Amino acid sequence: MIKKVHFIAIGGSAMHNLAIALSRKGYLVTGSDDEIFEPSASRLKKQGIYPSQIGWNEKNIHTDLEAVILGMHARNDNPELLKAKELGIPIYSYPEYLYQQSINKKRIVIGGSHGKTTITSMILHVVSKLGLEVDYMVGAQLEGYDCMVKLTDSAPYMILEGDEYLSSPIDRRPKFHLYKPHAAIISGIAWDHINVFPTFENYIDQFKIFCDCIEPDGTLVYNSDDEEVNKIGEQFSRKIKTISYQTPKYIVTETGTEIEFENKSYALQIFGAHNLQNLIGAMKLSQEIGISSDEFLKAMADFKGAGKRLQKVVENSNFVMFKDFAHSPSKLLATTNAVKEQYPERELIACMELHTFSSLKKEFLPNYKNTMVKADHALVYFNPEVVLHKKLDPISVPQVKTAFGENVTVVNETKEVIEFIKRFDSKNKVLLMMSSGTFDGIDYEKLSEELI
Repeated sequence: MIKKVHFIAIGGSAMHNLAIALSRKGYLVTGSDDEIFEPSASRLKKQGIYPSQIGWNEKNIHTDLEAVILGMHARNDNPELLKAKELGIPIYSYPEYLYQQSINKKRIVIGGSHGKTTITSMILHVVSKLGLEVDYMVGAQLEGYDCMVKLTDSAPYMILEGDEYLSSPIDRRPKFHLYKPHAAIISGIAWDHINVFPTFENYIDQFKIFCDCIEPDGTLVYNSDDEEVNKIGEQFSRKIKTISYQTPKYIVTETGTEIEFENKSYALQIFGAHNLQNLIGAMKLSQEIGISSDEFLKAMADFKGAGKRLQKVVENSNFVMFKDFAHSPSKLLATTNAVKEQYPERELIACMELHTFSSLKKEFLPNYKNTMVKADHALVYFNPEVVLHKKLDPISVPQVKTAFGENVTVVNETKEVIEFIKRFDSKNKVLLMMSSGTFDGIDYEKLSEELI
């Protein structure tokens, strides 16, 4: 009998991937949403599961459904949600349903304030090269994948990127509390999502709860270079198996990095201490699915990075441009430092957009102090309309400039970002564009063509 599931808010970046994966598994998938943007719309249409009409309709909910999967975009009073409750149909959040799909598998969960997508993509890269069968869920679009969720009945492992944000409008638990890993990693802790976790202590507690959710006889891999993570690792070493890791010794090369591990040298295309820290964490975690360190590091030789994580846009003999997802203080600092270390003889032009709720909150701004000091020319951009849309207190150019410190230029118009960049010739330069948005409409590829 064909299983039938309905998605409320099917257009979400995570939701539409799960919907496609279930459709490919043979489920009859329906969905609804009040707005669906690209690329979700095209992907749902290609799979043949784009809603027949936009909007909510309680007639979508009927007793033939095995489950309703509820996305964060829906509200508590959504008519389809109310109908599902009335009919007693099981309602799952996105992470709850992923757990149901992996209940008979060994679950590998990647947690941390930063590095999650990179570590997950590193493991998937190695798994693919070695020809191993795994199911997975990744929170960002990776190059070479047309869907970021894969679900089968045959794969013995499920690799899950463990986001600490809320599960659904009616389930305020962080997503990574619901996966019950057999093996887990914490890559780093830096206060984020302050609209949900009002204090740093409260935020740290979520990672302790995550560790409490690890299955009996499970394993925690943890970054001992991170002070807060190290405390948690040491605390849980009395309860479960723990494995620590640190940033490896490395040599910067023209093509990336060279590291030495167990008396063997490995050439890599990735660079920066933070990336190499993630590499070792991914390697240690991969041992939990039977991959040796040597196999892992050899397979990583041609890995160029996760999408939008220090992703090279263009390069010639004089100029190189990167785009990166960095938006939190820790990510901004690590990314800026990594690029300067890799290109010490070149001038670094670093541009960053304040775009997330936390980054635009007036009280949070001081956390950015000196995060761009390694840049030769630094710019911070924010859009006052986005601040207004997020219902936050207004912030000013002087406030942002004071918060960042050093010689940072602050602007709030996209054209000013372009003008700042074009003020410099491209000779012997590195341009680093850091944002979880697009600086309100900058086409990076087009910009790179203009600059070279």
